[in-house]
Amino acid sequence: MRYLTAGESHGPKLTTIIEGLPAGMPLTEQDINNELARRQKGYGRGRRMQIEKDQAVISSGVRHGYTLGSPVTLTVENKDWKHWTKIMGIEPISHDEEEEIKRKIQRPRPGHADLVGGMKYGHRDLRNVLERSSARETTVRVAAGAVAKQLLKHLGVEVASHVVKIGGVQAAQTYRASIREIQQRSEASEVRCLDSEAELKMMAAIDDAKKNGDSIGGIVEVIVDGMPSGVGSYVHFDRKLDAKLARAIVSINAFKGVEFGLGFEMADKPGSEVHDEITWSEEQGYTRKTNRLGGFEGGMSTGMPIIVRGVMKPIPTLYKPLQSVDIETKEPFTASIERSDSCAVPAAAVVAEAAVSWELACAIVDQFSSDRFDALEKAIEEHRSYTKEY
Repeated sequence: MRYLTAGESHGPKLTTIIEGLPAGMPLTEQDINNELARRQKGYGRGRRMQIEKDQAVISSGVRHGYTLGSPVTLTVENKDWKHWTKIMGIEPISHDEEEEIKRKIQRPRPGHADLVGGMKYGHRDLRNVLERSSARETTVRVAAGAVAKQLLKHLGVEVASHVVKIGGVQAAQTYRASIREIQQRSEASEVRCLDSEAELKMMAAIDDAKKNGDSIGGIVEVIVDGMPSGVGSYVHFDRKLDAKLARAIVSINAFKGVEFGLGFEMADKPGSEVHDEITWSEEQGYTRKTNRLGGFEGGMSTGMPIIVRGVMKPIPTLYKPLQSVDIETKEPFTASIERSDSCAVPAAAVVAEAAVSWELACAIVDQFSSDRFDALEKAIEEHRSYTKEY
């Protein structure tokens, strides 16, 4: 499977086209819109979340609630477009109008794509860069991930996410919570945190950042239950499933690191406290006594829960902007200000969930018979039976 996204942050709409979905998979617009609504929640979000109520429209590839096997097109209209028609319009404008618009955004923001993107494509109006590099693009990434989540769900694979750190406030470990409990508790929290005491401290940290015109980042965790064992490959580096997940996580706007299971803690531990001992029973087949490796061995899923975390840096658009340089005069100035959030970590957890879901769904479709969804269900069932008795 693959998908392509198109659209600018303040353009008329965002679009994604998904290719390679099996025919006969149940899918509705509501399945997607539920995930888009989750992305817009979270303490610390800015005014745009009050303006935009994202709703996806399926315009191809689905008929009467089931996929056809042909490309699925999803579009999300930008409700705020009416205020940006002059600035972001498609039709040519006069030289004077162009110069006026350009002057408003010629001081690149540190930590953003503005300056380097302008260099790459030769843009003197940096809005040409920031509109596409904006995290608004994750709206349709979540839409595509919602489709992938439906595929996984119907194959018995459940995905959840939560926040483990914001602005230095660390939540308690939650490995013993069930996937259902994680889903329910994270949805009930304004910062998607399972630790109620840490939740209040995280909200206070967000309030402080907002008051100071600053922003804060954090760490999110995605947990996947029910993934069949042996998905991925040890044969070639580019087919390792954990490597694909790592790429997916750091491809999310503002994400700068990724780890699985114990992650970087492994550097401080001996092998006896890192690797997971193997057991077998008639009820469960092969399993592990622990899950320190986060559900992967040799680039393949082990059948244990997949645990992947990503670190998100603070959003680079600040209301007390850092020093920059005007690209026309080369004089020092404070950076341009765009409407922004003081913290988007809770929303980023939903985006990470979508990114992980997409990669897992792709890996399954690539490995098993998948032209028809009923054939895929049967192939997964047979695979699970085989690996249990192996």
